[in-house]
Amino acid sequence: MITKTTVQFLEEHPGLKYIFFGGKGGVGKTVLAGTAALWFAQQGKKTLLASTNPVHSLSSLLGQDVFGRHTPVIGVPNLYAYEIDTRDTIEKSKKEIREKIEWFLKYADIKTKADEFVESATMNPAFEESAMFENMIDLMFEDKYDVYVFDTAPTANARRLLGMSDVYSMWVNKMVQSRQEAQSLRELLSYSRKKKEKDPLMEYLLNLRTRMKHAKELLTDAEKTAFFFVTLPEALPIAVIRRFIHWFDEFGIPVGGVVVNMVIDKSRVGEDAPDFVKNRIAMQAEYLDEIARTFSDVRAVLPLFDTEVKGVEMLKRTAEYLFGGGETAT
Repeated sequence: MITKTTVQFLEEHPGLKYIFFGGKGGVGKTVLAGTAALWFAQQGKKTLLASTNPVHSLSSLLGQDVFGRHTPVIGVPNLYAYEIDTRDTIEKSKKEIREKIEWFLKYADIKTKADEFVESATMNPAFEESAMFENMIDLMFEDKYDVYVFDTAPTANARRLLGMSDVYSMWVNKMVQSRQEAQSLRELLSYSRKKKEKDPLMEYLLNLRTRMKHAKELLTDAEKTAFFFVTLPEALPIAVIRRFIHWFDEFGIPVGGVVVNMVIDKSRVGEDAPDFVKNRIAMQAEYLDEIARTFSDVRAVLPLFDTEVKGVEMLKRTAEYLFGGGETAT
């Protein structure tokens, strides 16, 4: 099943810096992101493990509070963890939107307050997602760490999140075009002093366009970025990543490979095992065959551990499989 292990893939991409783990909910994305971050830190690289999942679980995984700040992980030199708090970003975005709207209303001599416009703009369901994207690319742009490992939301949300650089770019280009047309029309019709005033909205759009261009360059650089899909040997998780791998390819986000999680090690199951366990092993064997046929880039097959993966010691144990031989007995 495995033609190239995780370590072999990394050896071929020594400059890898931005690593994402995604998949259907409940497949173990947080655990594997934490495992990868720990391994990179053990290689001597200053590493940030960050959660872009609105439902954070890094604090629970690590057994320490990492919400809202870059926190050194106890017992692991070089490793920092951070559950992104979008609240500050949302408030900052609301403030910026209010300033832009107030300027526009004043410029257009419209006698109304900006509050209801701000409320309409920020009630958009994607507003929090946009704030999370802004936080994520801010981390990438700051470039304070050798490696960034992101625990993403379930794949559909991760797709929208990472696709925002394209969405933003299309929107900004359209807005810039409209703004330029409006400026030209205004200059033709007006000889007032307003003709020479700075246009903060245009400056904002041009700055945003530059940010999005840089974000897309990073997210699509195969030497710096890789998105790893996590699946279980079950029908639905396989179907989810099969569908989204094609989209990530089309968008240009480099796919690092597939990791299969929670496989029952049949070599440790005796003949007296309950029928339920034997049936699960048989079911998993069928889906493992399907995974082998479907995906050419499986990097590791991890076992279903006899205890919950929680805390640094269990992450170290998991790393032996993710970065070791790559495969448990199946």
